This record gives sequence, structure tokens and C-alpha cells, in this order.
Amino acid sequence: MAEHRPSLLQDLAWRFEALSFDVLSLVFRALPVDWVSDTGAWLFRHLGPLTPSHRIAERNTRLAFPDLSPEARKRLLDEQWDNLGRTFFEFPISDRLRPGSGRVEVVGRERLTTIAESGRPAILISGHFANWEVMAAVIVDARVPCRVTYRAANNPYVDKRIIAGRARYGVKLFAPKGGHGSRDLLETLKGGESVAFLNDQKFNTGIAAPFFGRLVHTAVAPTRMALRFGALLQPMSVQRLKGARFRVVIHDPIPLDRTGQREKDLEAGVAKVNAFVEERVRERPAEWFWVHKRWPREAYEELKAQGY
Repeated sequence: MAEHRPSLLQDLAWRFEALSFDVLSLVFRALPVDWVSDTGAWLFRHLGPLTPSHRIAERNTRLAFPDLSPEARKRLLDEQWDNLGRTFFEFPISDRLRPGSGRVEVVGRERLTTIAESGRPAILISGHFANWEVMAAVIVDARVPCRVTYRAANNPYVDKRIIAGRARYGVKLFAPKGGHGSRDLLETLKGGESVAFLNDQKFNTGIAAPFFGRLVHTAVAPTRMALRFGALLQPMSVQRLKGARFRVVIHDPIPLDRTGQREKDLEAGVAKVNAFVEERVRERPAEWFWVHKRWPREAYEELKAQGY
């Protein structure tokens, strides 16, 4: 199939966006890390509530925490904008947020060391917690051969910059697309490399599993691959300590049922993944990515009917 070629106007718009990305990256990289992070927090705290995304975040907090007082809900929304602003502004300086920088402490690092020394692949999962980019740096620092899955940017010029920027400190990004993407991931695992996923966003063709008391569709690929290869399903999380300083926790592996009943084992595994994500969100709610529609449409329609 021939590759779709963008119109001249679209291509020019993408090139302008890429140039803007380059300029902002140069500016941010010329400034102290804490200044960049603090500026992102200040800007998003002031501008975030003015955007349509604020309504999404507010509705999500009602679905997850329906009993919050108005004051507590406002505080949570303000704090999540603070974290999100820091995360976005820290993106061009991710190479300065590695364990060797003194800004990242790692709890449970021995679990990654064991994976690296075993020579066997693992399925590493996490969610959009704090600055999720820090997770990949920790995996690389532990010398775990790994591909980190991600959603490719719509702008191909920006996407190339993202890939190149991560490659500078050893992160191998991979954006699986369709059947070919799945086959490539399987070949990666067969070759002994691990694969890392962010497993907390809506996935329309996934398995419906409980999340904050409702069924939500969740990607099944991480659980399926762990079951197929007999691999560890190794969860991780990122916590923001203060400003641009972090703690990465490598948790106990998620035990998977291996009864031989494929669908039931998959459903049970996905439910455990959702339970892990929910527990992390409850622990540190201000650090989750609230601005995406995680719940099914019916849940938002219910809120709308209630006047929210």
C-alpha cells in the first residue's frame, strides 16, 4: 500500500511545529532544570483550567472520587495541572532526569538487575504517573535490554526528534501499529529483549475490567505476551518528590493465573493490572494523567445528565 503523502499545507504546518519544538528545546536546555519545571507548573496552573481538558479532568475525578468535597476536588485539579505542566516542560530535558543526575532515586532496583542478568525478557508495565519519561531512563540505567512502546506523534518531524532525543541516552522507542507491530514485539521478546508499556489508557478493543468500580477497556497485549512467553509482568511507578526530583518504584511482579483457560487467564491478568494502576492513583492522585477519557462514554453521559 502506498504511503499517504500529506498536502503541502499540512507539511508546512508540521515543519513549523518541528521548528517551534527545536526552539523551545534549545531555550529549555539553556536554563536550570528547576526553573524549567517550575515555569511549566506555574503556566499550567493558570492556563489549564481555561482549556476543554479541564472539564475532562474534573469529570474523571468525579468518576474516581465521587465523594470529594468541592475544596478537595479543586485542590486535586490544581495539583494535577502543576504536575502536568512540569512533565511537559521537562520533556526536552529528560536526559537530565536520570539516576546518575542525582534527581532520581530507585526503590527495588534489584528486581531490574535480576531481569537484566537473567537473559530472559520481561514485560514491564506502568502508567502515566508523575513524569512517566523517567521510567525509561531507569530501565536503561539498570541495563535491561528493552523497547519502550509509545504512541507516535502525529507530526512525523517531531516524532523523529523524540526518537533521536531518547536514543541519545539509550532509550529505544517503538510505536506498534496494527498486526505488523504486534509481530515486531513478539520478535523482540523472542530475541531476549524486554518490552515496556504504559497500560493505563482507554483501549476500545481491549478487555473490560474493573477500575474505580466501573468496567473500563484496557489493552490486553502486555498480559497476553507475559502469558505466552512465561515472562514476568513487572510493574513500575514514578513518584514526584519535589519539583524535578523523583522516586521510581519497582514493585513486586504481578502474579498471573496460568490455568490453561486462555480467556479467563487474560481477563484475570488485565484485572490485576487495573487494580495496580488504581492503587497507585489512590496513593498519589495529583500525579496521574487525568486529562484523557479513561472511562466509557456511558459514564460521561451519566455525569452530564447529573449536570456535570
